[in-house]
Amino acid sequence: MHNYKILLQKEPEGGFTVTVPALPGCITYGENLDEAIAMAKEAIELYIEELRERGDEIPDNNNTLEYSLNLEHA
Repeated sequence: MHNYKILLQKEPEGGFTVTVPALPGCITYGENLDEAIAMAKEAIELYIEELRERGDEIPDNNNTLEYSLNLEHA
């Protein structure tokens, strides 16, 4: 079983863009939160399937650090 963090960014025109930091280039979109999460699961599964077919290593979140920065605007 693999566990991946996803980032959901609300888009100005509506919906959410989803990225998976541990899987470079794994990006998808959903019109609402539930759809965005479902699309992320599908995108991750397809990404991992492609890696397996090529015999590449499957990355995980072990090397992903999460930190939030708060910056003051001058």
